[in-house]
Amino acid sequence: MRRIAPQIIVVCIGLGAVMLCSPTGCSRAEPEAVQGYVEGEFVYVASPLAGALETLDVRRGTQVRAGELLFTLESVSERAARDEAERRLAEARANLEDAKKGKRPSEIAALEAQLKQTRVTLALSEREFLRLKNLFPEGATTEQDLDRARSSRDETKQRVAETEAELQTARLGSRADQIAAAEANVRAQEAALDKAEWNLSQKRQRAPQAGLVFDTLYRAGEWVAAGRPVVALLPPPNIKVRAFVPEPRIGSLRLGDRVQVTVDGAGRPFAGKISFISPRAEFTPPVIYSRESRSKLVFLVEAVFEPDTAANLHPGQPVDVYFREAP
Repeated sequence: MRRIAPQIIVVCIGLGAVMLCSPTGCSRAEPEAVQGYVEGEFVYVASPLAGALETLDVRRGTQVRAGELLFTLESVSERAARDEAERRLAEARANLEDAKKGKRPSEIAALEAQLKQTRVTLALSEREFLRLKNLFPEGATTEQDLDRARSSRDETKQRVAETEAELQTARLGSRADQIAAAEANVRAQEAALDKAEWNLSQKRQRAPQAGLVFDTLYRAGEWVAAGRPVVALLPPPNIKVRAFVPEPRIGSLRLGDRVQVTVDGAGRPFAGKISFISPRAEFTPPVIYSRESRSKLVFLVEAVFEPDTAANLHPGQPVDVYFREAP
C-alpha cells in the first residue's frame, strides 16, 4: 500500500476545520462576556459621642428594617446633663412668670397697710399744723413750734406719695427690659435642653435604611471613640457590578442600557442597567495611542439592580457581564 505523507494529513485536517467553521457550517457566535465583580457601598453607622458599648442589638448576616435599633452606648453623663437642663429651664420659666406678675399678694397688702397708716399720720399732722397756726397770732405758741409742725406735715405728705408710688410699681410687675431678659433666658435654656436631649439620643443609633448587617466592628463592653463606626450596613440599592470593557466596545454602550449578569451556581442571569461609564481609561499602555494599542484600553462600567435582584449578589463575587442577551 502506498504511504501518505504526514504533511498531507495535516493539510486535510485544516481544510476540514475551515469547512466546518464556514458561515454556512457554524452557528452564530455567542455574545462576548466581560469579566466583573460585585461591589458594595457600605453604610457605616457611628455615634458622634464616645462611650462604652452597652448593647449590640444586631448580628452579622441579619436583615434590619429602617429605624430598627442597632446599638446603645452608655449614657450616664448625657442623661445627667439632660436632667440638669430640664431643671434650669423650669427655673427660668418660673422667674419669667414671677417677673410678669410683680410682687406677691402679701407684699402688696403690706404696702397698702403702710399707705393707710401714713395717710392717718398725715391727717394728724395737718390738724396739728392748723391748730398752731391759729394760736400763733394770739401769742399762744412760738414760731419755732409752728415751723416744726409745718415740717412734720410736709414730711408725712412725701411719705404718702412715696408709698403710693411703691404700691403702683408693685402692681405693675417688673420693667419691660427685665421681662425681655427673663424671656431670653427661657429661650437659651430651651436650646440647652434640646442639645442635651440630642446628645442623649445619639447614644442609641438606629438603622438609617433597610439592609444587611454586613459586619459589627465592636463587642459589648468595649470603648468606642467618637465617630468610630460600630455597624456596617449594606442596603440592596448600594450593591452594584463593576466591569472593565475594552475600548472597541465602549462606544456602543449608553447609560440606562440593559445588562445581564451571570453568577456561578445561579440558575438564571440577573438583569440590571448601566448606571456609570467612566470618562477615562482605567489602564493605558505606556505608548502613544495608535490603532494597534487602542484595543488594550479598558473603561470602567457600573451596573445597578432592583433591590430584590441585588439581594442575590454578594460583594467580591466574580461575575460575567453581557451587554446582550446571556446564552
